[in-house]
Amino acid sequence: MDVILVPGLWLDAASWDAVLPALRAAGHRVHPLTMPGVGEPASEIGIADWVAAVASRVDDFDAPVALVGHSGGGNVVWGATDARPERIARVVFVDSVPPAPGRGISEFEVVDGVVPFPGWDHFPDEDVYDLDDATRARTAPLALSVPARVPTDPISLTDPRRYTVPVTLLMGGLDQASFEKAISEWGPYAEEFGAIEDAEVVKLGTGHWPQFSKPDVLAQEIVAALDR
Repeated sequence: MDVILVPGLWLDAASWDAVLPALRAAGHRVHPLTMPGVGEPASEIGIADWVAAVASRVDDFDAPVALVGHSGGGNVVWGATDARPERIARVVFVDSVPPAPGRGISEFEVVDGVVPFPGWDHFPDEDVYDLDDATRARTAPLALSVPARVPTDPISLTDPRRYTVPVTLLMGGLDQASFEKAISEWGPYAEEFGAIEDAEVVKLGTGHWPQFSKPDVLAQEIVAALDR
């Protein structure tokens, strides 16, 4: 299967490098992306441009493809699924959830039209506890700025056929039961998730960046999801 991998904020295609060998060994053709405007002074770029970039890559392939989105990349792959529901075989969210219509990713400090990486100390311990000092030192310089609008732009979701696409959530610290309990308090996010006809939640037992802390575990669970 052709698998398009969309990184979260501040990351580029290289952030998937440690995950790719196992996906290829399983027979998949993998296509990690760097999103428009990453690492550039591109304040005019918004989330719709990222969604369009993924939808355009979907159009490059004849057969249905799988989409994998990490963190804020989950918003992007769900937007692309809404744009091409008939072309998507499965969506895999990596420590992320399907966004509700009109919602953004999050808010971060904007500097000169971009959002720079705020540093590992910005995030709660539950997100970064499994990133050792060596990993933090190695990866922090690789983090790139993102266009200012991308984290806060509302996502446009208009095609109910997106709910027919099978979804897997690979969550760092939540299993199916604990996730369903948590999302029940998230209002429109609960409604969006509840409308999906085939959705599963798998606990990774990691922080928020498993592609850095436990890439073998992440790759194994992506392969398993694609096999289903």
